[in-house]
Amino acid sequence: MNLTDADAVLFDLDGVITPTADVHMAAWSRMFNGLLRERGIAEPYTDADYFAYVDGKPRYDGVRGFLTSRGIALPEGTPGDPSAAETVCGLGNRKNDVFTEVLRRDGVRAYPGSLALVDALEARGTPMAIVSSSRNARPVLDAAGLTHRFACVIDGLVAAEEGLPGKPAPDTFLRAAERLGVPAGRAAVFEDAVAGVRAGAAGGFGLVVGVDRGAGEEALRDAGAGVVVDDLARLVPGAGRTT
Repeated sequence: MNLTDADAVLFDLDGVITPTADVHMAAWSRMFNGLLRERGIAEPYTDADYFAYVDGKPRYDGVRGFLTSRGIALPEGTPGDPSAAETVCGLGNRKNDVFTEVLRRDGVRAYPGSLALVDALEARGTPMAIVSSSRNARPVLDAAGLTHRFACVIDGLVAAEEGLPGKPAPDTFLRAAERLGVPAGRAAVFEDAVAGVRAGAAGGFGLVVGVDRGAGEEALRDAGAGVVVDDLARLVPGAGRTT
């Protein structure tokens, strides 16, 4: 399916619409490397670990995946755990404290190319949704002044409330398409994470666009992206190819 034929467009947020993926990466690094130092583990957490275990996944899944990779066993805990708790949920909450602090201090602006595509789709009357694993999606949209641009937001909070499995399962994308009243085969998905691209491919969406912010074109295509770009401006009508 060509993007111009899509009846709805579903965007991931961090790394696709806003550069908050960089803030998330820094927050994960600060939290995990602090944990490793406390435990006397010399091998640091790196960006490669982010893309392998964390990128695009629900927060606690990311914690669990990385800890397993290093042979660290911690109790699960509960989402209400304080950030000082040595549990999976406590570590996830610790990372979120860092992210929230940076967002409040620095704010966030959308990628210019992403905003240009959103403008073009809005002018055409195409319904748009945000589908994010993050529980911070609405604060990020508010900080960027973008909340009103999207008819639907399915984030980590909604997924938890409705019992929807996170990416790479397709359920959150399918829920967004359902809310917009558009079949998956008539909707396009935009994702920068391998897990998110896999979710779009598994959901049978008409077009899955990989946005390469560091995951790599080959990895995104292998996960199921039909198109890979490094700037959404390339897909704005009149700027070149739109498929």
